[in-house]
Parts: sequence; C-alpha cells; structure tokens
Amino acid sequence: MEFLEGRIFIDPKLPGVTPESRKAIYRETARVLAALHSADVDAIGLGKYGRRDNYCKRQVERWTKQYIASTGEGKSPRNPKMLELSDWLRQNIPPEDASGASAGLVHGDFRIDNIVFHSTEDRVIGILDWELSTLGNQMSDVAYSCLAYIADHNLDGQELNKGFELTGIPEGVPPLAEYLAEYCSASGKPWPANKWKFYIALAMFRGASIYAGIHSRWMMGNASGGERARNAAGQANGLIDSAWAFIARKSVLPSHPPPVLTAHNYAIQISSKNKILEESGRFVPSKKVLELRKKLIKFMEDHIYPLENEFYKLAQSSSRWTVHPEEERLKALAKKEGLWNLWIPFDSAERAKKLIFDGSNSAVSNDTPDQLLGAGLSNLEYGYLCEIMGRSVWAPQVFNCGAPDTGNMEVLLRYGHKEQLLKWLVPLLEGKIRSGFAMTEPQVASSDATNIECSIRRQGDSYIINGRKWWTSGAMDPRCKVLILMGKTDFTAARHKQQSMILVDMQTPGVHIKRPLLVYGFDDAPHGHAEMSFENVCVPAKNILLGEGRGFEIAQGRLGPGRLHHCLRLIGAAERGMQLMVQRALSRRAFGKLIAEHGSFRSDVAKCRIELEQTRLLVLEAAEQLDRLGNKKAHGIIAMAKVAAPNMALKVLDTAIQVHGAAGVSSDTVLSHLWATARTLRLADGPDEVHLGSIAKLELQRAKL
Repeated sequence: MEFLEGRIFIDPKLPGVTPESRKAIYRETARVLAALHSADVDAIGLGKYGRRDNYCKRQVERWTKQYIASTGEGKSPRNPKMLELSDWLRQNIPPEDASGASAGLVHGDFRIDNIVFHSTEDRVIGILDWELSTLGNQMSDVAYSCLAYIADHNLDGQELNKGFELTGIPEGVPPLAEYLAEYCSASGKPWPANKWKFYIALAMFRGASIYAGIHSRWMMGNASGGERARNAAGQANGLIDSAWAFIARKSVLPSHPPPVLTAHNYAIQISSKNKILEESGRFVPSKKVLELRKKLIKFMEDHIYPLENEFYKLAQSSSRWTVHPEEERLKALAKKEGLWNLWIPFDSAERAKKLIFDGSNSAVSNDTPDQLLGAGLSNLEYGYLCEIMGRSVWAPQVFNCGAPDTGNMEVLLRYGHKEQLLKWLVPLLEGKIRSGFAMTEPQVASSDATNIECSIRRQGDSYIINGRKWWTSGAMDPRCKVLILMGKTDFTAARHKQQSMILVDMQTPGVHIKRPLLVYGFDDAPHGHAEMSFENVCVPAKNILLGEGRGFEIAQGRLGPGRLHHCLRLIGAAERGMQLMVQRALSRRAFGKLIAEHGSFRSDVAKCRIELEQTRLLVLEAAEQLDRLGNKKAHGIIAMAKVAAPNMALKVLDTAIQVHGAAGVSSDTVLSHLWATARTLRLADGPDEVHLGSIAKLELQRAKL
C-alpha cells in the first residue's frame, strides 16, 4: 500500500510516448506478467490463496450469476446474446487439472492502466488493483492483457472503441504475436492456440458483466463516474458483440504459430552504425547493454590492458601492499563514463535510494544517486559486462565491481539498516574504501559453515568477538576499512540458527592480521587474502546484520549473485585464454609449420570453444532464472554453473598455457595468474562437491514426484 512515484498510462495507445518507449513498455508489461506467473505460490506463502481447481468453469459461473443479478427489470437491460455467450463458454472450457497442480497466481485485472512504471525509465515498479487476484488458470490473465489489440474497453464513449487490429497499431507498439512471444519467452509457457478463442471470449464476457453492474448501479443512483458510468451499458453490449465476432473468426493467429510463441527463442533488431542487423536467440542483449558493452571493451583496450604490466610490477615489488596511483585515476574515469557499480540490481538500487537519498540525506555524497547506483541492470544484463571485466584480474575493482566488495555491498543493500548504509555502504559505493569477508576458519572444514567456531557474544550494548579466520579476501588491502564477519551468537540454537553476521571496523582493538596467504605463489597484492585473529573484539550491538541467527539467511541471499559474478568473470578469463592461445599459434612455428597448422592444436582449440560456449549459455541461463525465479528457486542451476565455469576455464587456460610452452607457466603472461584464480574458484563460495550434492539432491527429488 506504499506510495509509488511513477507513471500510469490510461490509454493503451500510449499517446505522447515515443515509439521506442512504446515498444519497451509493452515488452516490460509482458515480462512482468510472466514474472508474476512464475511465482512459486507455495514457497511465498500463497499456497492457500484460492481454490486451484476448475478455475475457468468457476469464472464462467461467477460472472454469469453477476450479470443476471445486475440486469433485468429496473436494472441495466439484459442482452440475450450474453446468456448465449455464457452457454458457449461452458461448452468450450479448456481441460484443467482437477487437482489444480498446474494453477498459479492470477492477477485477474492485468492491463496496462493497472501498472505503475518508473517515472523516467520504461520499467515496472508496481502493479495495482489486486481485488480479483486468486489462484487459477493464468492464460486468462494473458488474454485479458491482450484486449487492447481486439477491443478498447474504456468508458469514454457510448460505444466500444475498436482495437488495434482495426484502427492500426500505434507506431512502436509490438504486434500481438510479438507481445505473446515476449510473454511465452519469459515465462516458458506455450501459447494455447487451440483454446485462444475461449480465453479472449472469457475476458470480454467478464468485462461485459462488470460493465453491466456499473450501469445498473448508475441507474439506481449509487455509481461513481457520472457520464462514464452511464456509458457502461453500451460498452457491455459492445464487448458481447466483439466476443461473438472473435469466436466467428476462421483464425485468431496462424494455426501453427511461429516458433517464438512456443519456445524461448525470439528475434529482435538492433541498429549499429546505420546498419540493421538481425540477431536471433534467447540471449540477445538490449541496445542499452550493447552500448555499455562497447564502452567497456574500449575502456579495457585503452586503459586496462596497457597498464597490466605496471600493476604486476608494483604487486611483485617491496611496496606491493600499496595501491598503484593509476588505479585510482582509472576509477574516477570509469565513474565519469558511467561504467561504475554496474552490478547493482535495480531493486537493490531502489531500496538504497529510499534509505540513503531520501531528501534529508541528499548531501550524503558528492556523487548523485544515478552515479553511485549503477545502470539498473538485471543479473542477465550485467552478465554481458561482467564477462568482459573477467578478462583481466585488475579490471573488476576499477569499475567497483570486484569481490568481496560487491557481495558485501549487496548484503548491506538487502539487509542493512539506515545507519549501517550511511556509515559503510556510501563510501563503498563511492569507491573510497574497500571491505573484507571473514567466514572461513583454519581449524574446521568450512565447506560446512555450521562448523564455524568464532563466537559473537552479547555483552550489554556490544558484542564480543573471539576466533580465528583465514582466506579473508580483501583484508590486506590498505583501503579495507570494514569486515563482514560470520560467527556464532548462540551455540545451543538450531543448527542453522546459531550463525550471525556482524560488521567489524578494521581499526577495532583486537583485530590482528597474522599473514597474507598465497595462491600458487600469488599473494594478489595489494588486495590479498589474510589469516586473522579476533581477540575480545568489542563492536556495537547495532553492527549486527538483520538480527541474531540470521547468518545463513544472509549468506544465501549473498551467494546467488556473487557465485554468478565469479562464473561470468571466468567466461571472460577463458576468452582471454582463447585469444592469447590463437595469437600464439598463428605466430610461432614448430617442426616446420605454424602451431595453428598442427592437427592436434586444431582439435584442442575446437574442443575449448565448444566447452566455452556451452558454459556461457549455462551461466546466462542461471542469470536469467535468478532474475525471473529468485535465488531460492534458481539455486540448482546456479550450482551447475558454479561447477561448470571454473572447470571449463581451467581446461581452456591449461590448453593456452601448453601452447605457450615455458612462457605459459611463467609470469610473463597473465595465463598463470588467471589459471590460479580459476583453480581457487573450485573451492571459493562452496567447493564442487557441495554443489554437486545439491544438484543430485534436486534430481532425486524430481524423480520422486
């Protein structure tokens, strides 16, 4: 019931809106309806929101009774065609699972004027008018949302206005087939061609019943809307006639609809250098993402790759725990070019705007909210950019998109209270400080986080922390000012309720860095991974995140996007390996011919390309499911991606190292460092064995259904 600052479009023709925005608005409408229909009602506590069985049958009966009650002597005039339409609908009800197992959330009144769009962006921020929502057959929602194409059922005139099919589709508004394709692509549901007449007729039948009720109340003097209510009878009769006209059609759409209507694939056109390119496939980045990707690639070529050797020289010198001045310059340049904090999901950005930039805190940062809170991308959209950053180990932090900062900022964005956000999140978003994540411990098997022994004991208005941690990423960085630490607040609670997460200022007495840890000889200076001890570290009680016993809950919210970021960067690392491998093979000779001319190389490079493309599609699918279904429901495919990506990258990078010979295992190329990073990620954020166990568990559960 909160107030939303946004736009509502009353007229489906979208007057005063540019053609580009019209198309985006309709695509977003279809996507949001698909997202609503993809909700797991049992998982979100709506399993008993309504009866699941015989939805369409009950709808016909309900609106028939309402029409009869609203018409007749002293009420709105009764149209016999309406009762005939009721009989036709009863005879053509589509088969529905008697158990209601296939039923889902139904809005009941889903149309464009019940949707709130962002005040400046063509994306949905809210859906209104849930009075008719229940559980049932979701195709009724889809058909109802399509009525503007067939009949414009507003109350402005005495008669029903014609739909887009007769009046002409406004420029930019997608054809009905394309709108349906967008929905089917996003939801994974097929278009019910053989029952489409029923669903459209039911939508009109229901509308006619509602309008008859409005007119009846006007006749009795208790309807709001004045002249508009008076026109309702004409609108009702117009919908009845339109329903019969639609039923009489020989064809509603092609009897065998295009593949886009029954599969996940669809086609879009993008403009590039005044040339229209046809691109098809499910994962086609938007124009906005393509432009960001182009800028990012250019930034990498102009600034990151040329400075890699300089960064490595400092990282291997006696001053390696200092920050190269060029890094800070590049960060300022990246922010200026709009390539900053691209990882932030738009829902998290909206929460940050409300809590941080709410008017009273408008001067909290020298940067504007738009500068700090990214481009409002989905996980899938960010995926195309994250991959590019993964081509260099130095790139992510330049764009403020590096681990563990992204995961820590996501935790604060999702779970932090206002004071925590102002103190720690704002400087992290600005890139003025960095952070660390302290979970793994040297004395226990931390792949099972319930083994963690670090204690977080309440003492008055404070918590006292005691324990040892290692592989605390980022703690060696001189800019690291805060840690998110996971420990136990209650050793006697239920197994997954013992753990909590708390913010720890690095300057707190008792926080000690014991040593930097090396990964195959790399200490990743100036970032580093530290072994640390916490001896009677006293932090304010207000530093606890979300509350005691919520550590696992936070971890699961953090690890979904974070795991995917790792996978996406690994795709980029593998691409860098492919690039270097092929360049080497085309420039070096062995046994009288180029390495590229040897059959063994061609076989290896072909296999690498196959595995890389397979893995990229898996990771993009995981990102898309994370956007559409949420972290919990997508955890299976995220686990698959987390296993597949590092193993693929290791194979590709190892092949590239082999092609480079002795240079490959040296520090003269980036290959050995990329390989070491990929090998680490078979352990970080859960080892392969844990993810394989989760995947197998889901597979066995499916077999039992």
